[in-house]
Amino acid sequence: MPITDYLEKNSELYGNEVCLVELNPEIQEKRYVTWKEFSLTEPKQTAPYRREITWGIFNEKANRFANLLINNGIGKGDKVAILMMNCLEWLPIYFGILKSGAIAVPFNFRYDTDEIEYCANLAEVDIMVFGSVFIGRLEPIADKLSKKCKLIYAGEGTCPSFADSYTELTADQSSLNPNVEISDSDDAAIYFSSGTTGFPKAILHNHESLMHSAKCEQAHHGQTHKDVFLCIPPLYHTGAKMHWFGSLVSGSKAVLLKGTKPEYVIQAVNNERCTIVWLLVPWAQDILDDIDSGKIDLSKYDLSCWRLMHIGAQPVPPSLIKRWKKVFPNHDYDTNYGLSESIGPGCVHLGIENTHKVGAIGVAGYGWQTKIVDTEGNTVKRGEIGELCVKGPGVMTCYYRNEEATKECLKDGWLFTGDMAKEDEDGFIFLVDRKKDVIISGGENIYPVQIEDYLRKMDQIKDVAVIGMPDQRLGEISAAIIEVKEGYTLTEDEVNEFCYGMPRYKRPRKIIFADIPRNPTGKIEKPVLRKIYCVENLVARENES
Repeated sequence: MPITDYLEKNSELYGNEVCLVELNPEIQEKRYVTWKEFSLTEPKQTAPYRREITWGIFNEKANRFANLLINNGIGKGDKVAILMMNCLEWLPIYFGILKSGAIAVPFNFRYDTDEIEYCANLAEVDIMVFGSVFIGRLEPIADKLSKKCKLIYAGEGTCPSFADSYTELTADQSSLNPNVEISDSDDAAIYFSSGTTGFPKAILHNHESLMHSAKCEQAHHGQTHKDVFLCIPPLYHTGAKMHWFGSLVSGSKAVLLKGTKPEYVIQAVNNERCTIVWLLVPWAQDILDDIDSGKIDLSKYDLSCWRLMHIGAQPVPPSLIKRWKKVFPNHDYDTNYGLSESIGPGCVHLGIENTHKVGAIGVAGYGWQTKIVDTEGNTVKRGEIGELCVKGPGVMTCYYRNEEATKECLKDGWLFTGDMAKEDEDGFIFLVDRKKDVIISGGENIYPVQIEDYLRKMDQIKDVAVIGMPDQRLGEISAAIIEVKEGYTLTEDEVNEFCYGMPRYKRPRKIIFADIPRNPTGKIEKPVLRKIYCVENLVARENES
């Protein structure tokens, strides 16, 4: 059963019900409120930019785009890229691609011109649908791209000369389901890795992967038709989309919120009656900081609808969740772990019943298996550190057009994640660090996440990242880049004194106060930090010599 069947079902059962809301609080449109509230003595009210569509319209739009693709010769094996910011058009276009039998290829909206061209060539894209933000990035390569793929503009305003208009092209297409036969083994989507070691790799998934991610999400978070999911992260990423799949399975409403300011999140929950919110670590920290500082007065909002907050995409500091539960004691909490190679979140899952194990990423998720292995591939004993491996229906087919990389991480159906982890006595998995982020200092393995979790206990610290820096004597030393909370001060001596509670070899040898860069999915961009501070350190050493 393809995941598109859920869309057809929802259209039949809930055709006139709103399924998606797009909110952009940063765009204010002046309009009158309801007549009862309107007063000639008061100025016109302002409200956040808001759009919505029903399940019926969603399905019709997906069918129109699917039929457009089919009528342009697109079908199984062909690739259609989406280069758009979150909006109401995004998901209908994605599902239109799936309904046509083609392969959906979401692009990271941060890609520059070179990365767009590289990924389009790597994935062998036949059609690219793009939004207005990307006109300037596509224009320099439009001639080269158009020789290989058709460019379709799905943004506001005038369509650029190098593309065709999505609105015009779909206007005359049939709104009926094209009924393309799709099997579980058919290729469905290509997602791109974060590209932390260079240009991204293309990750190929089949329809079974997509369906399993939907079942997994609904099994973990129990979405019902009454739930409302607040989706903030970008839809190009597996995390956001696969969490939304829980709404698809249950036929429930979701809200696409543009902007991550704490007040936007709280207002959206209040106004749209959101019940489930997926946050990233820095967003949760910002919300708590604004509540603590008085910038957000919770007494002004009705948040009684909010039942679940969950976090993924990165290690979660236990101190953050303990703090969250003090402010929101009635919230269920969950941690989800996953990779784009394992079709996003859920291959490892804490579970709302296991909040006492906060700090762990959990146990094998619905339909998944896990193991932790040494460098020879042998399963390690509980308590020992090794590489986390996962196996299940959501594992990728391969790295598209990269057989060597595929062989490195796919072995006998097991996906080697590159994450170092350990199991406690109860079988709960704790992330230790990324394999490539481990610091080897004087022969000792140092795991940055452990130091980061320890430092986050300091009230003055907003965010922290620990990286290895070259050292002539020890090979590497640990350096802590610390972002201090607004309104607080912190000195190097104070940090060093706080670190006396750690074993000597784990204490950071260098303290740097600076902002912490994170990507759109909330992950700390350690390659950026290494480029800045490791290069600076090497240059300084060369100058000294």
